[in-house]
Amino acid sequence: MIDQTNLTIVVPVYNEAGTLPLFLPELIAVCEAKGWKAVLVNDGSTDGSAECLSAYQGVPFIKVVNHKVNRGYGGALKSGILNSETSHVVTIDGDGQHSLADIETVFHFSLEKDADLVVGSRGTGKNTNLFREFGKWLIRTFTRLLMPLPVHDLNSGFKLYRTELAKKYLPLCPNSMAFSDVITLAFISQRDLVLEHSITIRERQTGKSKIGLQTAFETVIEIINIALLFNPLRVFLPISILCMLVGFGWGIPFILLGRGVSVGAMLAIVVGALFFAIGLIASQLSAMRIEAIDKNSIVTGHKH
Repeated sequence: MIDQTNLTIVVPVYNEAGTLPLFLPELIAVCEAKGWKAVLVNDGSTDGSAECLSAYQGVPFIKVVNHKVNRGYGGALKSGILNSETSHVVTIDGDGQHSLADIETVFHFSLEKDADLVVGSRGTGKNTNLFREFGKWLIRTFTRLLMPLPVHDLNSGFKLYRTELAKKYLPLCPNSMAFSDVITLAFISQRDLVLEHSITIRERQTGKSKIGLQTAFETVIEIINIALLFNPLRVFLPISILCMLVGFGWGIPFILLGRGVSVGAMLAIVVGALFFAIGLIASQLSAMRIEAIDKNSIVTGHKH
């Protein structure tokens, strides 16, 4: 029988002093009742969040990790996951917007389906920011051009992982807000079972979201990086084919008219061939890097 207490809740905290007094007692009560553990990561907060967390240092099932300087959302999650020793780990935000009741539901769903990653899908609510939702749609659409995407809410902060796999993929993930997107794509690219389950979102009591336009730009760059790592030909091959088609389409009429070979057409064909060669080289490098990650995970005990 699967141990349903074998779960750690990781909470990244950055300048949430206004929310923590409301959120932490609820979290502690849930962990105590369910037999779960929690890792609270203070990511270099400057507003008194560290003092709020220090009050829980002596609680047996609570571990507080302090960063001297701010490492970023992804950096905080990395520290939390690395300090987790249970079979499964769930990440939630420290602003109190995630409902703790959803953790048990998603955990049972994960165990029932034997999932490697379950993404908490937030859906759309009455307080939905249309500009942000449009940005998410653009990111999802762009991602689907590069790789299969079986989930809707790619950048949800509520995710439940099989811990050994999450630790295995951490070296591929950035320290920025793009962490949520990239680690999901790592699971998908490695053919792990990634599922989605609906969750509820509560209104933020204090503070404001730290996600902005720069976050979206960083996310797009990281998505390209992860696509190039796991399937570089998916990027380079279409560009190569497009360049060659343009070259032949441009050059054949010149030849048929007896006007010789077009320099522009030849340039397009050569560029297409170069992109194809770069794609092949990138594929070999990708295979070597993934093999190195697999070997490292076996050495450190994180076996698939």
